[in-house]
Amino acid sequence: MSDFMHLGNLKKGQTATISAIDTSDRAVQHLMVLGLVEGTQLEFAGAAFGGDPLEFRFNGIALSLRREQARKFQVTP
Repeated sequence: MSDFMHLGNLKKGQTATISAIDTSDRAVQHLMVLGLVEGTQLEFAGAAFGGDPLEFRFNGIALSLRREQARKFQVTP
């Protein structure tokens, strides 16, 4: 999935839709239960000092992801 745009590529305030997910990581599977699934539209709210973790808003909630996890979610702007 490295050739595609992923959540970690978004700029602050940018929105995108999840188009594919690398489900090989068990932590990513747990995030899917929270609603991070294909078709979900989200907004990149910003990053902590140093760039990790990243905060995203979707479905009325805010969720922080490690940059490593964000790379598992391919998105389309």
